[in-house]
Amino acid sequence: MATITLGGNEIHTSGDLPKVGNKAPDFELTTADLKSKTLEDFKGKRVIMNIFPSIDTDTCATSVRNFNKRATELDNTTVLCISRDTPFAQKRFANDEEINNIVNLSDVRDGSFGKTYGLDMVDGAMKGFHSRAVVVLDTDGTVIYNEQVPEIADEPNYLEALKSLL
Repeated sequence: MATITLGGNEIHTSGDLPKVGNKAPDFELTTADLKSKTLEDFKGKRVIMNIFPSIDTDTCATSVRNFNKRATELDNTTVLCISRDTPFAQKRFANDEEINNIVNLSDVRDGSFGKTYGLDMVDGAMKGFHSRAVVVLDTDGTVIYNEQVPEIADEPNYLEALKSLL
């Protein structure tokens, strides 16, 4: 369990992020066109998982924009933006913002991704949402970087996440 904050108030997550050096747990998430995606679908690619509470908040939207911009500069790398938002909300945001270099994935059906990755906030004002985190995988699906952002309102450390791919 991780302890994070929202406006300085402590919130706890359901577990800890997958550890660096371990294989990333599999998942099943939903795309904007209501199809399922699993970790296997990204096999052979480097993966940046940008995980956040809701696309309709400023910091979350900013992280999607930033990773979308940086994704065009990365070889053999896919950026997954993962939240509990509906696929329809994710699609609306991507269309409105002309976001086309990332893959939006929804954990709205059963929340199993959040539970498996230890991301669910279990108390506080955002209980049930995912905490803000970044997990980076190599082409074999091994975790090479993780960051549990300590204050929900803060952006992730983009440069450290990207440096892990060098």
